Amino acid sequence: MRRYVVPALALCLVSLQGCSINKMATKAVADALTGVGGSTVFTGDSDPQLVGDALPFAIKIYEALLEQEPDHQGLIVTTGSLFIMYANAFVQGPAEMLPPEESLAEQEGKERAKKLYLRGVDILAAGIEKRYPGILGSGLAGTLDKYLSKLKKADVPLIYWLVAGTLSAYALDPLDLALGMKLPELTALINAAYELDPDFNTSALDEFFILFYASVPEGLGGDKSKAGVYFQKALEKTRGLSAGPYVSYAQTICVPAQDYEGFRKNLEAALAVDVNADTGNRLVNIINQRKARYLLDRASYYFIDAENVDWDEWDE
Repeated sequence: MRRYVVPALALCLVSLQGCSINKMATKAVADALTGVGGSTVFTGDSDPQLVGDALPFAIKIYEALLEQEPDHQGLIVTTGSLFIMYANAFVQGPAEMLPPEESLAEQEGKERAKKLYLRGVDILAAGIEKRYPGILGSGLAGTLDKYLSKLKKADVPLIYWLVAGTLSAYALDPLDLALGMKLPELTALINAAYELDPDFNTSALDEFFILFYASVPEGLGGDKSKAGVYFQKALEKTRGLSAGPYVSYAQTICVPAQDYEGFRKNLEAALAVDVNADTGNRLVNIINQRKARYLLDRASYYFIDAENVDWDEWDE
């Protein structure tokens, strides 16, 4: 699908809703918006502000379509994932980069991000329940294995975004026990997804596992050595063209280990990525490079022993 088709269809949808779109027309628009090629309309853009301004309207368009076609799996995944992407890139990310004197605004941004994550998760949870009634909560009931054996490769996008959204919300509020209790079940689901399609979205699952194994306590499955393994896998699969693995490794492995050289090396590698080498991932790389610059600028906040670090060079 050519990229310019999406806004044209969106405008068409808005104009037709007043005329009561019939089910066939709605499904045709839904198929077009969630078909092959549509995913790079946002991720391939070079202007984060443009995408950030456009996404809320796009999300509402998808929600309107989903209301008409509640069983459309493509719409379920796309709508849910857009909530999660928007929350991460345009709400939580900017909030975390606010200056210290704006701590109240930072907290408000994080609270809003959590709500948006969970809105996306609710859509995705309804989607997986439609396919496998009873799967969510089966971990506590001891019946999850029977569901895992039924999962298919086509379920991987749904599982990925469901798990990523839920854990992102939990990371913002570790005292939310209801989310914390889901961790074992979500871990089993994401591991099953990796077995079904380890190359989903090139390295999406490997990049997920970098953060997962580096951030989760050992008692709940965390393992920094495994995070390192998935870091190498992500670099191999992306051929070094993704800034994300470098930023994740610097932040979740190098900072806790107080490894400044590793921190600097990986963030410099992230900044060296050519954002035009992988056009489908251009926007993601630009956003990750912004984060890399931010982390380098604030390196003195993360490293206790700063005697041998020349912080002034980052002022150039």
